[in-house]
Amino acid sequence: MSAVDWVLVDKDAVSVGDTVSADAGGMPVYRVVALADGVALLQTEEHAEMRQAPLECFPWKKAALSQP
Repeated sequence: MSAVDWVLVDKDAVSVGDTVSADAGGMPVYRVVALADGVALLQTEEHAEMRQAPLECFPWKKAALSQP
C-alpha cells in the first residue's frame, strides 16, 4: 500500500488535475476539474460528487506517492 505525501500550497500553485484536501491526510479529497478566479470545480476521488469552492478552503495538495 502506498502513502500519500501532502504539501501546504498557495492557491496559485494549484492546477487542473491536482488532488487537494482541507486537511493533510484528512477527508474528503478532491480532484480539481476546473479553475476560475481562485474558485475550483472539484470532484471526489470516487467521482460521486462535484462541488464548487474557493481554493483557500483546500490548502493541501497531494505531492507524490511514496513507498511505506
